Amino acid sequence: MTSAGYRPEFEAALRLLARISVEMDAAGFRPPVLVGGGAVEVYTLGAVNTGDFDLACGRQDVLEQVMQRHGFVRPSGPGLATRGWVHPQLALGFECVADTLLDGMADRDMVQLVDLGADGSVAVIAPEDIIADRMGQYASGSAPEMLGQARALFALCESLDLDYMQRRIAEETAGSHGLQDLQDPA
Repeated sequence: MTSAGYRPEFEAALRLLARISVEMDAAGFRPPVLVGGGAVEVYTLGAVNTGDFDLACGRQDVLEQVMQRHGFVRPSGPGLATRGWVHPQLALGFECVADTLLDGMADRDMVQLVDLGADGSVAVIAPEDIIADRMGQYASGSAPEMLGQARALFALCESLDLDYMQRRIAEETAGSHGLQDLQDPA
């Protein structure tokens, strides 16, 4: 998978994450995996935009040290309490939200790589897993808009492993939803 057609600030953030990933890998640590809205933006080629990069990384301490070396700061002060990091030249926040992919439910072998040339590559959670995650959020009733994201991903992603995705949707929704719910009734 290559980067193509992303908005400039998103591509700049992807490239920075790729350089961070290269540095972590060179130091012997598994690089972070992009999850959440950032993964959705990758797979929809910018049709759905995000305001942050959520990352899964088993070594948050190492990730944060490398991020600091790349210019990231943790906002502080009144009204700026956050668990995340920002880079002065980027319009996107970065946050380590988990140490495993979807609480260990996602298959790490399904992770995709976005090739950013000389900057390296970025690991992105599999589209099947991000679709299942969005369906789980939708099914919980906490985020009704996630059904639209899941449907957009399903429509735009090619070569999906439908058996794996059906299983993952069932896991994320306690069996209440499946592939049939991804068909837009319009």
